[in-house]
Amino acid sequence: MTWPMLFGVLSLMTFQLADSAFVGQLGRDPLAALGFTLPMQQLIIGLQVGLGIATTAIVSRTLGAGDELRAYRLGGLIITVGGSLVFVICVALWFLQGPIMTALGAEDSLLPLIRQYWVPWLMAAWTGAFLYFGYSVCRSHGDTKLPGYMMVATSLTNIALDPLYIFVFGWGLPGAAWATVTSFGIGCLVIYPKLLKRHWVRFDLRELALWKALKQLNGIMAPAMVSQLMPAVSAMLATALVAGFGSAAVAAWGLGTRLEFFSIVVVLALTMSMPPMIGRMLGAGDIEQIRKLVRLAVRFVVVWQLAIGLTWVVASGLVSELFSSDSDVQEILAGYLVRVPLSYSGLGVCMLMVSVCNALGLAMRALLVSTLRLFLCFLPLLWIGSHINGVYGLMSGALVGNLFAGAMAYSFYRAGMTRLKAEISSGKA
Repeated sequence: MTWPMLFGVLSLMTFQLADSAFVGQLGRDPLAALGFTLPMQQLIIGLQVGLGIATTAIVSRTLGAGDELRAYRLGGLIITVGGSLVFVICVALWFLQGPIMTALGAEDSLLPLIRQYWVPWLMAAWTGAFLYFGYSVCRSHGDTKLPGYMMVATSLTNIALDPLYIFVFGWGLPGAAWATVTSFGIGCLVIYPKLLKRHWVRFDLRELALWKALKQLNGIMAPAMVSQLMPAVSAMLATALVAGFGSAAVAAWGLGTRLEFFSIVVVLALTMSMPPMIGRMLGAGDIEQIRKLVRLAVRFVVVWQLAIGLTWVVASGLVSELFSSDSDVQEILAGYLVRVPLSYSGLGVCMLMVSVCNALGLAMRALLVSTLRLFLCFLPLLWIGSHINGVYGLMSGALVGNLFAGAMAYSFYRAGMTRLKAEISSGKA
């Protein structure tokens, strides 16, 4: 179940990196404008991933209980609720773009460029979220191949359209967003007819006990969504800190963040594939098997992410030249790549533990882990580091904070497992 999602998520991260590389050729200001939208992008992604977690949990459990018709209607409800929520957020972000950019510390010279990019970017964000909800319904039915293939196809389409829209048509920065709208739109035209043909979604929601279904959805979605939204809040605060060091720092930080997304692709795939496995083991009461699975995954993540981090350190100079033509951005990005990637193992363990805790039904523990990672380990150390050694100290703070967060998350998971095992044992007794 992991392999299709691995290639799918890898392709998504690849097209985002390709976006950054193409935009980087336009100069420092377009790259900085792109960097200022990343926190907003994480906000929308947090909402859609939280709802995706709820989709997998609720629909798969309903199918397991043998009530297929209700599962199909729940699929329709989730797509309706998710699409509406993201649409409302996008409209709110459109109205609030001025105050948001001011709060993040955007320079006045960047505001006209950001305004040009804002509308097509919001359209791309909504289209991507709507497509993701279709993927979530597929995964809840045990099909990871279709979402994986579609992620690859839409990403390749996006990469092919980027130079056409940005350079050939002369649309510049907004062209990157229009390429995403086009590719995700094509994806929706493929995925939703297939869902309807398979009868995995139904929209006769009046036949559903709507209030009960919404309450069930909210019980899982709310804490999972808040947990997923924490990184977006953190990204906004981190961007505001970085903005104090100028547009070159924001551009480099934005590039570094996209490289980070690319670097944790294996972890993201595991967070999508492990919950259904853990859910089945939990249903069977096999706590020891869950422990073995999680222990294996943690060891793999630590070794893999450490290897990825060392690769970025070695290639820091070459990568910084590849992604930007601005010497200041290149210098700061190179500094980022010899520091922050060394902590990706801690970040990966933390992300995995949040997913595992949600799968175990420990949603509030997952929320606590996410909150403490960002507001106890990450942001305070960013602030302290920036006061000690400027933007490079800030990056060192990110390194230490992620490592602390990984250790903290694993200890919280172990405590939760001990408590869960005791509850199951007392229930059997």
